[in-house]
Amino acid sequence: MIGPRLTSKLVLERLDAVPDGAGGMHESWVALGVLWGEVKPRTGRETAGETGQVSVTGFRITVRGAPQGHSARPLPEQRFRDGARVFRINSVTEADPGGRYLMCICDEELAT
Repeated sequence: MIGPRLTSKLVLERLDAVPDGAGGMHESWVALGVLWGEVKPRTGRETAGETGQVSVTGFRITVRGAPQGHSARPLPEQRFRDGARVFRINSVTEADPGGRYLMCICDEELAT
């Protein structure tokens, strides 16, 4: 069996509360590490965003498997970054019975 082609270098990020220097906190995306993945488009749609129309495209991103609780295992509400592109992770599941790969269902939003 030939596995997925993991040719896209993706930075896994999580949203974290960071001190703002004035006694408060603000949210910032923090890099957790780099994963290599296969990025495949699914379907797209247009929707109303906070600042106007937004194009939302679904993607299936496949990465190497990692056990539950491992820092290299993506989680919903985290995101992948590929340069200027950002893929919000909606769900994660094993892509094969042996758990060698994980399938992440993601969305990319672009202002139109």
